[in-house]
Amino acid sequence: MTHFRILISAFFLFLTACQSDSKEKKPQAETPIQKVNISEIEAGIKAFIAKTTAENEGYFPVKDENNDLKMKLVRVHTEYLSNLGPGRHFACVDLVDVSGDVYDVDFFMNGEPGNMNVTETKVHKLNGKPFYSWKQNKEDKTWYRVAAEQSSNNLLGVIEGKDSFEFYYNATVPELTQSAKMWIPIAQTDPFQQVKVVSINAPGKRKTLTEKLYNNSILYLELGPEDSGETVEIIYQVMRKEKGPFEADQPEPELYLASNILMPIGGRFEEIAKEAIGNKINDSKLVQARALYDYIIDNMRYMKFGDFGRGDSNYACDSKTGNCTEFHSFFISLARSVGIPARFSIGASIPSERNEGGIDGYHCWAEFYADGKWWPVDISEANKYSALATYYFGRHPANRIELSRGRDLIVSPGPVSGPINFLAYPLLEIAGKEVKAQSSFSFTRTRIESE
Repeated sequence: MTHFRILISAFFLFLTACQSDSKEKKPQAETPIQKVNISEIEAGIKAFIAKTTAENEGYFPVKDENNDLKMKLVRVHTEYLSNLGPGRHFACVDLVDVSGDVYDVDFFMNGEPGNMNVTETKVHKLNGKPFYSWKQNKEDKTWYRVAAEQSSNNLLGVIEGKDSFEFYYNATVPELTQSAKMWIPIAQTDPFQQVKVVSINAPGKRKTLTEKLYNNSILYLELGPEDSGETVEIIYQVMRKEKGPFEADQPEPELYLASNILMPIGGRFEEIAKEAIGNKINDSKLVQARALYDYIIDNMRYMKFGDFGRGDSNYACDSKTGNCTEFHSFFISLARSVGIPARFSIGASIPSERNEGGIDGYHCWAEFYADGKWWPVDISEANKYSALATYYFGRHPANRIELSRGRDLIVSPGPVSGPINFLAYPLLEIAGKEVKAQSSFSFTRTRIESE
């Protein structure tokens, strides 16, 4: 009984509004509370969940209005305390259902420190979207629930369910005085995107290459001075589904636990990963991956200057800045360094707030493997829009297209410079040297279907 009281007491010192992602105002305690070490709080909550999980065939049960959820721990929040009134408190935990949906669950408690009981569990958020919010009574300073207004994530760049669009890939051949070679990714159909190549218009001699390690398809062009100023245009029809965690066999360690040229593992990456994971080192890979995800968000800034845009983990580690390539390369180096398989993909994000027009360049993302599933993450977007940090841990929205996957791509014929770092924009090589080719992406949305 004493052990149980310690666990519940730990809950009392714990924020349960789970507002840290959305930057909503958080309930604060108005009366002095017993000080407990943060690590003790976390250990107590995890022990409580572990005990209940062991009693329920490996899952933590939560009942919402429509479903009996079977959950596993993702992370706990230890930053805040909330007071609902005299002797009434709550705490919050992030849990993932067997479906892959991530829930914020509020634990409601009655009693005083050392003598409290959990009276109710209630789902607060689904994939970062709240079902209710909190307001404070001005007179007695207690907090009460209010229904959340209907809202959409579209303004933050997210289309859920499905999206359908035409995607236009354009590149211009610069002035040539000698022969040149160009490599361009060709988007492919997979379980989350149905791709139809409507047309390919390109100068020079061309053929399609297959990159075997990651199964990429690449358009290869041999060009001459007569092709100067010519345009490459590829038109796609795309039906894309929102991507959540999906079951898969154990991935090949030689691909997804190994170093890449600009994504090394071990050394300082292992040290940083272990420090970020801390006392979660004996927890599941899912919990550890969330700790690394949070570390990147907390320690990096999305800034385009210096040697950004190459997906260089060392640059990201040193500067703590970069674009999406640095965010996800750094994450992959950290994850692989502690035995979490992870992989890289690149394509384009389709604007949600309009139905046609230009696209602001490429976008990339990552996935990691845990609990028998690949888990999508988009850490640079989560860094930009903290309200969607929960959503982007385990979700990629429907409004995007994947052009290629993997790093250090090897094809034949290949560039003189060696393996292709990653492929989104065209890679143009003249006399063995890489030369920039102007390129642009645009789209026309054909249908939106949300689920």
